Amino acid sequence: MRTSTFNALLAAACGAAAASRQDYPSAELAYSEPHYPSPWMNSRAVGWEEAYAKARDFVSQLTLAEKVNLTTGIGWESGQCVGETGSVPRLGLRRLCMQDSPLGIRFGDFASAFSSGQTVAASFDRALMYRRGKAIGEEHKGKGVNVVLGPVAGPLGRTPEGGRNWEGFSPDPYLTGVGMSETVKGIQDAGVVATAKHFILNEQEHFRQVGESTGRGYNISETLSSNIDDKTMHELYLWPFADAVRAGVGSVMCSYQQINNSYGCQNSKTLNGILKGELGFQGFVMSDWQAQHAGVASAVAGMDMAMPGDTEFQTGLSFWGANLTVAVLNGTVPAYRIDDMAMRIMAAFFKVGQTVEGLEPINMDSWTSDTYGYLHAGVQDGYQQVNWHVDVQSDHGNLIREIAGKSTVLLKNDGALPLKKPKFLAVIGEDAGPNPLGPNGCADRGCNDGTLAMAWGSGTANFPYLSTPLEALNQQAIDDHTRLEAVLDNYATDTIASLVKQDAATALVFVNANSGEGFIDVDGNEGDRTNLTLWGNGDELIKTVSSLCNNTIVVIHSVGPTLVTDWYDSPNITAILWAGLPGQESGRAIVDVLYGKVNPAARTPFTWAAKREDYGADVLYEPNNGNGAPQQDYTEGIFIDYRALDKADIKPIFEFGFGLSYTSFKYADIQVEKTNAGPYTPTTGKTTKAPTFGNFSKNIEDYAFPKSVRYIREFIYPFLNATSSLKDASSDPEYGRTAEEFLPPGALDSEAQNLQPAAPALADAPGGNRLLWDELYIVTAKITNTGDIVGDEVPQLYVSLGGPDDPPVVLRGFDRIRIEPGQTATFRAPLTRRDVSNWDTDSQNWVVSKYAKTVFVGPSSRNLPLKAKLS
Repeated sequence: MRTSTFNALLAAACGAAAASRQDYPSAELAYSEPHYPSPWMNSRAVGWEEAYAKARDFVSQLTLAEKVNLTTGIGWESGQCVGETGSVPRLGLRRLCMQDSPLGIRFGDFASAFSSGQTVAASFDRALMYRRGKAIGEEHKGKGVNVVLGPVAGPLGRTPEGGRNWEGFSPDPYLTGVGMSETVKGIQDAGVVATAKHFILNEQEHFRQVGESTGRGYNISETLSSNIDDKTMHELYLWPFADAVRAGVGSVMCSYQQINNSYGCQNSKTLNGILKGELGFQGFVMSDWQAQHAGVASAVAGMDMAMPGDTEFQTGLSFWGANLTVAVLNGTVPAYRIDDMAMRIMAAFFKVGQTVEGLEPINMDSWTSDTYGYLHAGVQDGYQQVNWHVDVQSDHGNLIREIAGKSTVLLKNDGALPLKKPKFLAVIGEDAGPNPLGPNGCADRGCNDGTLAMAWGSGTANFPYLSTPLEALNQQAIDDHTRLEAVLDNYATDTIASLVKQDAATALVFVNANSGEGFIDVDGNEGDRTNLTLWGNGDELIKTVSSLCNNTIVVIHSVGPTLVTDWYDSPNITAILWAGLPGQESGRAIVDVLYGKVNPAARTPFTWAAKREDYGADVLYEPNNGNGAPQQDYTEGIFIDYRALDKADIKPIFEFGFGLSYTSFKYADIQVEKTNAGPYTPTTGKTTKAPTFGNFSKNIEDYAFPKSVRYIREFIYPFLNATSSLKDASSDPEYGRTAEEFLPPGALDSEAQNLQPAAPALADAPGGNRLLWDELYIVTAKITNTGDIVGDEVPQLYVSLGGPDDPPVVLRGFDRIRIEPGQTATFRAPLTRRDVSNWDTDSQNWVVSKYAKTVFVGPSSRNLPLKAKLS
């Protein structure tokens, strides 16, 4: 991915795209350079030493078949979880359970439905992000889950239409990095492994899978390729994953789509070169479900676990399983690689405090809510108790209410809020009320009926209950003796008009915009949003109400920005709030903010532009490469969201980081203290030679399917169905080619390797060169609450890196500080070497450029009253 190689290719591809969006010349497609061998674990990596030792002791006892069993899922619907590894019964290890989702337990009962990642990002509250992660981890652990499939940094949010943006945090890499770090620490402190996903550039749903696409009439033979240059990769999309690795994340999930025309789960540059090499990641790489496209190629490229194990759901076929056993026996996958796969899986397991002995059983089932069902649901085998209905909610409802309230952004307020026992409330909009089918009435939340508290896809959870806005407002109205009437039909124009035009009416209009994962299509939105307008005639609903009522308050539940240009500045619209995807406590939380029980301080984690075109980048909705892989060129580079508008000098409606309060604040007295940090030096030296653990038999007869094991149809095993020869066992028509014939140079190399200059040294923590985290400056500022009530303020630190190709400003620090009326607090933000560096494609390292640098402090990205030069 070096610029000298890549940029010429990308320029050619982009030039071809400009000439014809229907066909790319194959010779000019973007290219991902190979990187081999796959790095092996480092026994001295800080924070992993004890886990490494325990993993070594365990893996050293394993047979080859047992190691393969750890690396390969048992198949879709072959166990109780969405993904399960094979077990090692000889040593007492049960199957390991992988379960969605980033906001709760997918398919779980008696479990909580949390606010989305994007929503909690709006809180700008590190402690709240951590507490959310810890609670999610505790609930998963209580169900017997070993690995949580979250949090999400991919998609980052390249385009606001991206279907799964809400699963992540923000299009700003720094804010997402904080969200990833705090969530990872919270989940793993609860005793389960976190998974940073989807690595990397998984920025849209269209064309992520061939079968999904052809089923919709798109004639493609390969998935989308996200084409990117080295600088953009490092300064934007890799940034939050580096923070996750630095936080000690145990697993990383590789993505569906291709990166520079190499599949994410067999891309040796991104997995071997960047993730395991440059970042020094010590955990295991897990495939997304059906994202594996090859056997040996994915193994030597750095993938460690195949999920859910079958090539396609419920085929009983696997790229790994028995085929991985064959590959190790015939030498196309080196012995050290299978050892390293098993080591990484078990080290992550031990790192979070899990133990082989006394491991709690899985007590839930993903395929039925009944107490009794089939253990192997896909083939209806093994009828037994599969659900124990364990209540894992604890007091997390209170936490979710706190998160939702502290993450609600007040975008406009002309004095209408907070409400104080209003005489008459007219509540308007379907989004205020319940789904007629119930909160879980649509599978994976794949509809848009009633209030939007969660979007759709695998990143969802079942609601244990859902407090709707209307329900909570009704209770408040009872307490206040307020008259309240509601119309929940967005198209009942006459009824709405007759209600809201009455004297003394305060109109509360609830609207939404939804999106989700690509396997579900809602109202023609194939995961990604087709536009940025409100759903259900929402924009017209707002215009209708505000034309008749001079005190109209708008509440938006959405997966990202919508276009508010046509109505936001109407004098009759007295307040606007963005409540995101608040989870199960939606109603009570919005009432807390509307009535001033919570003084809003949240900030929008994305930009609200006046026009869709202002964002620059967009989803690729139609194939552009014949029936080959659609080519999505990241020609905008690092300029997405506020960076794009800032570069083009486009004024947004509401800028990134913007949010109002019921009180007011004054900023003053910025100070910059330079520390005594030493110089930056590239990492040098070599790794150890690749270690191997234990011996394995090379006698093919030892891998025959054991007579003591009951065969279950579609279940993936490590055993061979034929022992006459490895060729017969493989059933691969191309079997017989040697590793030298079909693998890239270096793929089998087990000698000591040079450490990369930006990588951690052998005795450092993962995440990159440790000197990147040296604090070079400490920035402080004074913030005074000049209002009459206590409130939180979110001061933000931005840096201008000064170069001609740099954004005007980038976020590099923030805090959330509670300040009493008339009191002054000090905002303190360290700036690390990484924070003020650029990625240099020639040296393959981070450098502090020669350009003058300036720091800014203020309440949003475009309201920065304080600035100072960095010496």
